[in-house]
Amino acid sequence: MKIAVPVTTTNQVDGHFGHCEFYSIYNISGEGKITEIQTIPSVQGCGCKSNIAGVLAADGVTVMLAGGIGGGAINVLNNAGIDVIRGCEGDAAEVVKNYMAGTITDNGESCHHHAAQQGEGGGHQCNH
Repeated sequence: MKIAVPVTTTNQVDGHFGHCEFYSIYNISGEGKITEIQTIPSVQGCGCKSNIAGVLAADGVTVMLAGGIGGGAINVLNNAGIDVIRGCEGDAAEVVKNYMAGTITDNGESCHHHAAQQGEGGGHQCNH
């Protein structure tokens, strides 16, 4: 199993998926232990990272543990076969361990940052 986490330079879960600096990819063993951590840089630009879902899915990622994330990004990730768990915060490795222990669940809240600032639709354009 592989789990992706959008992170800051200090390996904290980024509070806004569209602004993260890196993605940490955690390889999880059959026993639920972290066996390897890979870091890939985040391409800056479109907040929903229109190309990152395909990159992560091709690498075998099936779960995204995120802080704040919008509905568009969730749809793109889900369509690539990646489940999104929202509302995560803190040290990324600890979040992954807690998820594997079953103590982290989706908070059910999507980021409405763009819509709240710029009206319905948020004036946000992505070319998927």
